[in-house]
Amino acid sequence: MDRLTNTIRPYAWGSTTAIPQLLGVEPTGEPQAEMWMGAHPGAPSRIDRGAGEKALSDVIAADPEGELGAAAVARFGPRLPFLLKLLAAGAPLSLQVHPDLAQAKAGFEDEERRGVPIDAGHRNYKDPNHKPEMLCALTPFDGLCGFRPPLQSADLLEGLGVGSLKPYADLLRAHPEDAALREVLTAVLTADREQMAQTVTEAAAAAERLGGPYAPYAHLVHDYPGDPGVIAAMLLNHFRLQPGEAVFLGAGVPHAYIGGLGVEVLANSDNVLRAGLTPKHVDVPELLKIVAFASGDPHVLRPEGDGEEVYEAPIDEFRLSRFLLAPGAASRVLPEDAPQILLCTAGSPRVGELSLTPGESVFVPAGEKTELSGTGTVFRATVVV
Repeated sequence: MDRLTNTIRPYAWGSTTAIPQLLGVEPTGEPQAEMWMGAHPGAPSRIDRGAGEKALSDVIAADPEGELGAAAVARFGPRLPFLLKLLAAGAPLSLQVHPDLAQAKAGFEDEERRGVPIDAGHRNYKDPNHKPEMLCALTPFDGLCGFRPPLQSADLLEGLGVGSLKPYADLLRAHPEDAALREVLTAVLTADREQMAQTVTEAAAAAERLGGPYAPYAHLVHDYPGDPGVIAAMLLNHFRLQPGEAVFLGAGVPHAYIGGLGVEVLANSDNVLRAGLTPKHVDVPELLKIVAFASGDPHVLRPEGDGEEVYEAPIDEFRLSRFLLAPGAASRVLPEDAPQILLCTAGSPRVGELSLTPGESVFVPAGEKTELSGTGTVFRATVVV
C-alpha cells in the first residue's frame, strides 16, 4: 500500500479553515476547497515506492492490471474510475447538473468533431464519462438538490411578495410538472439580465426579511448578486446533512452545495452543465437537454452494516463505506478484489504498518491484503467488480 501525497485545490468558494482544521495545521488565509485523492489527470495523488515520488496516474498507466486488478480493468478500462475528495464549501458552489453516460459520450464526440478546444471556457464536455457523485457530511452540511413540486415552488415565490416573480408562479400552477419546471427554468435563465438582477435583489431582500424556509436562498445573493441562479435555486429542495449522513446525486438532478465539510466520491469525470451561481459559462440550450424535469425529495443516506458501514448507491464506479474503529476492537481485514483508497477523518487508525492522522490517506492496489486497526474513523472508497 502507498501513503498518498494529495493536492489541495484553492477554488474561490472554498473554506479558509475547514480543511486545515481537520489536518491540524495553521490556515494560510487562502481558500482551500478540495483535497483530491486518486488518479485524476488534473491533480493526481503522488506515491513513493523508493525511487522518488510519481503520479498515481502514471503508476497505474504503467501496470493497470497489477494496480487495479483484471476485473476492474475489464469493467472500467485501464484507469481508476473514481475520485475521492475532502470538500470544504465556505460559499455556495455553482448550481449544476451532470449528464448520463450516453449524453456525455454524445456531447464529447460532438465538441471534438467541431474542434472545440478541450480547455475552452465554453466547452461543456471534458471527457466521455458520466459524473454521479456522493457527499457524506463530516460537519453539518447544507445544499440544494432536486426540484420541489411546482405548486410548492409557486407558493414559495409568491410568498416573497415580489411582483416580477408572479408570472413564474403562474406558470408553475398552469402546466403539468415536466412542462412547468422546464418553462420556468428556461424563462429565468433567458430573462433580460438587468431586469433579472433587479428581481434577484428584491427577492433576496424579502428572503432575508422573512427568514425561515427562505433563509438558505437569501444567503446565495451575498456571493452571487444579480445572478439568475438565485431564482432558479428557489425551485430546488434545501437539505441539511448531519455528520455521517450522505446524499447521492445522479444524472440530470440539479444541485448545489452551500456550506460545510464532507467526503465526496465521484466517477472520474469533469462534465458539468451549469445553471447559475457562477461567473463561468452557462449553456442554456445544452443544460435543458440534460436536466431531469421531475420533482423529488433529496434522498438522505445513512450507512448500513455491521463493522463496515456502506452508503448504498446505484453505481458501480465507486462504493463508499465507513469504519468506526473503537478502542480495543479486533483488526478488520478488507477485501482484496479491487483497488481502494482509505481516508482517515478522526483518531489514529493503522492501515497495515502505516499509522494515519486525520486527512491522511493510502492507496491499496487490488490483490493486496489490508488490515485496519487502532481507533478512529476511516472512509473506504473502492469499485464494484
